[in-house]
Amino acid sequence: MRVQIYVLIIYFSKQFCLKFVFLKDSFLIAYNTRFYLMKKIILLGYMGSGKSSVGALLAKMLNQKHLDLDQYIAKKEGLSISELFQTKGELYFRKLEHLCLKELMESNESFVMSMGGGTPCYANNHLFLQSADVYSFYLKASIDTFYRRVSDSKATRPLLAQKDASELKEYIAKHLFDRSFYYHQANHIIATDYKTESEVALEIADLLT
Repeated sequence: MRVQIYVLIIYFSKQFCLKFVFLKDSFLIAYNTRFYLMKKIILLGYMGSGKSSVGALLAKMLNQKHLDLDQYIAKKEGLSISELFQTKGELYFRKLEHLCLKELMESNESFVMSMGGGTPCYANNHLFLQSADVYSFYLKASIDTFYRRVSDSKATRPLLAQKDASELKEYIAKHLFDRSFYYHQANHIIATDYKTESEVALEIADLLT
């Protein structure tokens, strides 16, 4: 029978942080979290950048709530994001997206949020990234990386569903160019090419210490 061993060590560092060290199946994961200074942690980037998966992992590491903005909106409306685009249009969605984001960002909650790919680019949403209580991270990747990641999931992505293979890479390149200013409003830029989701989450956790 396989036995898993968990070791939890808690102590105060010189920076008045609690440090957690987990040993699981011979892999060591360590991170710091400043509970007395915990703020809103925002992940942004293009579709396929890994925001949702990395956000969930990071939230678990930091023992924080994870919010996926698209899922939050879908739950409120009782419709998937694809259905909202199809039945009510992008303008309706962007207005709703802004209102939901504003509601969450003005709350007193601490959380890790995965934004939608276009969220920072509309309705001055990028200004929320500059708030004093926000740590924001742009998950950046190359055009080729995004092309590989989204090619197999076009049907679930409203803005890509009608694009054929020959149009897709050009579309991604144009989008990244158009959105570059907004994405670069983040406090930190994380290159995600050739990295696993766990590696990206750990890199972000390290920057929070």
